Amino acid sequence: MKGEDKQVRYDFDKEVNRRGTVSAKWNVSEGELPMWIADMDFEAPSFIKDAVMASAEHGVYGYSDLPKEYFEAISAFHKRRHGIDYDTSWMVYSSGVIAAISSMVRKLTTPAEKVLVQAPVYNNFYNSILNNGRNVISSDLVYEGGEYRIDFADLEEKMKDPETSLMILCNPHNPVGKIWTREELFKIGELARKNGVLIISDEIHCDMLRPGKDYTPILSVSDTCREISVACISSSKTFNMAGMQSACLVIPEPHLRHRVWRGLNTDEVGEPNIFSVNANIAAFTNGDEWVDQLMGYVFENRRIMEEYIAERMPLLKPVNADATYLMWIDVSAYTKDSRAFADHLRRSTGLFISAGTAYGSGGECFIRINLATRRKNIIDCLSRLEKGLKEF
Repeated sequence: MKGEDKQVRYDFDKEVNRRGTVSAKWNVSEGELPMWIADMDFEAPSFIKDAVMASAEHGVYGYSDLPKEYFEAISAFHKRRHGIDYDTSWMVYSSGVIAAISSMVRKLTTPAEKVLVQAPVYNNFYNSILNNGRNVISSDLVYEGGEYRIDFADLEEKMKDPETSLMILCNPHNPVGKIWTREELFKIGELARKNGVLIISDEIHCDMLRPGKDYTPILSVSDTCREISVACISSSKTFNMAGMQSACLVIPEPHLRHRVWRGLNTDEVGEPNIFSVNANIAAFTNGDEWVDQLMGYVFENRRIMEEYIAERMPLLKPVNADATYLMWIDVSAYTKDSRAFADHLRRSTGLFISAGTAYGSGGECFIRINLATRRKNIIDCLSRLEKGLKEF
């Protein structure tokens, strides 16, 4: 591995004060503990900071081209970590995954058509659909015994609707932390092809995996999936670089790729900036060991949360998860209104978490907590959650 020596041990317990730094996550009142938005509190490793500083020190911040090294670094990273060989000619730059999804909704569908999701799911999918004059149709995930599964009969029925022209898949799934199997993705692809539905697969959580686990990229599943799918990948979650505003779309099918590329450029969300380009190249070239250590730390946070909840708050039920740094917790033993519960927690304890209602149908009895923070905050969160639960 280039860059930092593999023997480096990264300090995820280091305190980084983000208050007063225009951080969306930490723009909260004094004494509040924000554990809501999917944004990590860890300092970027030095190889990323060095790349940003080198760009800043140059002193000229004009228009930037996209060098071949950008896509090459991303492709090599995914081949090393997930065993998939993305041809760089399949890749298209975007200034963000949600910007790209909104653009594709506009380009690949017509007004008033339906875009399929699997609720409960990432809330901004709904914004990308509704704000662009399309309609949401959901094949809700089925929750049984602490696990989620796909109702394929319902999914097929929703895809048969002639107004359904596009599906936004979350792989791995936010907020439930599910890694979809190759067999499940194959069935989704076959149903989509049969019913004339294109697939956008949001895979930005693909590196946020329980140690020893891997995920299946949709483009690795079958010829069908490669022909009808767009995979969205980004450094935004893996390296906490959402503020850099960059993403990569992988689209093997040339006609689909051209349509998406034209949409991104029409919407003016296809131009890079020099800071994000160089930071991404550094991250994807040098970041393997950092990600490995990060995931060990985050899943230890998850274990601590799960054990404390089981011992002290056993009626809360964390959902089994092998992906993301987000904990999805069933609070149905206490309430059917997670918004009221989340509001109570913030008002009474200062703990700011996400209400499951934001993620659509099926989220009414759940809350989401961000685990990507230092251990001290995890312990603080548990104390506040227990206090708030007693007072609810």
